[in-house]
Amino acid sequence: MKIYTEPARDQWDSLLSRPLQQENATIRERVERIIDRVRTDGDRALRELAEEIDGVRLDQLAVTDAEIAAADTRLAESLKAAIRQAQENVAAFHAAQKMEPIRVETMPGVACQQRSVPIHRVGLYIPGGSAPLFSTVLMLAVPARIAGCKEVILCTPPQRDGSVAPEILWTAQLCGVTRIYKVGGAQAVAAMAFGTTEIPRVNKIFGPGNRYVTTAKQLLGLSAVAIDMPAGPSEVMVLADDTARAPFVAADLLSQAEHGPDSQALLVTTSATLAAAVESEVERQLRQLGRAEIATRALTESRIIVVRSTAEMIEMANLYAAEHLIVETADPEAIAEQIENAGSIFLGHYSPESVGDYASGTNHTLPTSGWATAYSGVNLDSFCKKITLQRLSAEGLKAIAQTVTSMATAEGLDAHRNAVTVRLGELQ
Repeated sequence: MKIYTEPARDQWDSLLSRPLQQENATIRERVERIIDRVRTDGDRALRELAEEIDGVRLDQLAVTDAEIAAADTRLAESLKAAIRQAQENVAAFHAAQKMEPIRVETMPGVACQQRSVPIHRVGLYIPGGSAPLFSTVLMLAVPARIAGCKEVILCTPPQRDGSVAPEILWTAQLCGVTRIYKVGGAQAVAAMAFGTTEIPRVNKIFGPGNRYVTTAKQLLGLSAVAIDMPAGPSEVMVLADDTARAPFVAADLLSQAEHGPDSQALLVTTSATLAAAVESEVERQLRQLGRAEIATRALTESRIIVVRSTAEMIEMANLYAAEHLIVETADPEAIAEQIENAGSIFLGHYSPESVGDYASGTNHTLPTSGWATAYSGVNLDSFCKKITLQRLSAEGLKAIAQTVTSMATAEGLDAHRNAVTVRLGELQ
């Protein structure tokens, strides 16, 4: 990782730039063709695409009860216990996010309410591939069930033998997922967006994925289905002072870098001594990683930046708007109070990002690519709609009538005015 020492303010934007995600016309064209095939041919297209892309011939798309039961025998009891503990923590934190209905009388006789209503049917996309993300099942299915979603549909790519990773199946069963399908990639997103004979159409799609999945969500999110948030490669920024431990910081940077070659890890520190120590420690720990090749590629777009003050460190963090922000300083809470843009913040020397990724209870589905300036991570509200209600008494209508009719007249909307005046006429 290259170290930049006290860069001039006009260099900050380039130093905080994400890895360039060039518009790949080929990927977009392929995704559009996949979407059209699924829209036109439904389940037949899904089976054909499974054979073409995943190299597997499927007799049926749905995972059977027998396959789910078999997954139970393939997992070590220690892993099951870990997943249960994580599930309990995620459930506890998200259950606490429930909000009571709101009722306010804005003026005598005018009562306004708001209530939360769960989205009826949600679709979860869970990546398979080299690292089946069963932890993401927890992060999406648990709040969906707590919110009260009636149906939770899960799509995940099949393995070469036509099976689904047992960790995903077992976790999905634990979390109350309604149905599981062996469908991956852009075709899974299209199937949930449009619905097929076997796979029901959902109201909103959640979950991470590769560039094909992300492109499909972006395209279909414009017209066919709601999606959780814009998505891009995963990222971390670590803020550290001279109290930070170089091995801790290096491990945090590498835990992000091993996600994928387009991930990004940044260290912003007020200590040049720490910067040098972290650079060496990253090299040492990197050699011990099973995914060292992936992490090495991610580190080419990762940086260590030494700044003059804590104030500059905070300003840089707010400019970057990190998906994950780790604050390893003497007083992390004081810094966190000044952070406006971040997906999730990890405070102190003993709060690694990986704990939030798996089991602390917070959600790991977070805004990337600077979207933390405007988007929240997935939470209980992500699975709900807010419906407002109002009820006026006759007296309330009389009291507010002049306000409404004056505004409607000014906007030239006669029918709006008349909807009030005809009622006033009856009351008189």
